[in-house]
Amino acid sequence: MKGIVVYDTSYGNTKKIAETIAETLKEPGIEVDLFDVKDVKKLSAKDYSFLVLGSPTRFGTMSFAIRGFLGKVKSEEWMNKPFTAFDTENPENLEKKEYSAAEKIAAKLKDKKMNQLLPVLKALVFDQKGPLKEGEIERTKDYARELAIKLKEKKSE
Repeated sequence: MKGIVVYDTSYGNTKKIAETIAETLKEPGIEVDLFDVKDVKKLSAKDYSFLVLGSPTRFGTMSFAIRGFLGKVKSEEWMNKPFTAFDTENPENLEKKEYSAAEKIAAKLKDKKMNQLLPVLKALVFDQKGPLKEGEIERTKDYARELAIKLKEKKSE
């Protein structure tokens, strides 16, 4: 089983979450490639069993680079493959129940007939630039451990 974690970052917070997810998935032996979205030249579903995609939330949506990346995710290739999505956002977004990048990413991937394994992860940052709120890295590790369990269950089906 091999997956790909792709992220965009403005101030480094989303990168930290992506790195934490990738590192935690590797602990039980899952092979993972980690890419900044700007470094993904071509994407082949044949190379990967699952996709994890993340973006900072800016103005209630995903980054332009992630939106462009989603165009490379072809439904016919990725159909039925598992995914999960994450973002970094200000706690005020949650309080106001505003849209988030992760929710919009998840909706786009579901439209491509992919299977969402877990609810989206919303990692909280202070202000616009961060840093991450205390406890977010540990919460991300717990999320990735849960994802690893789901992936292994999926593999054994």
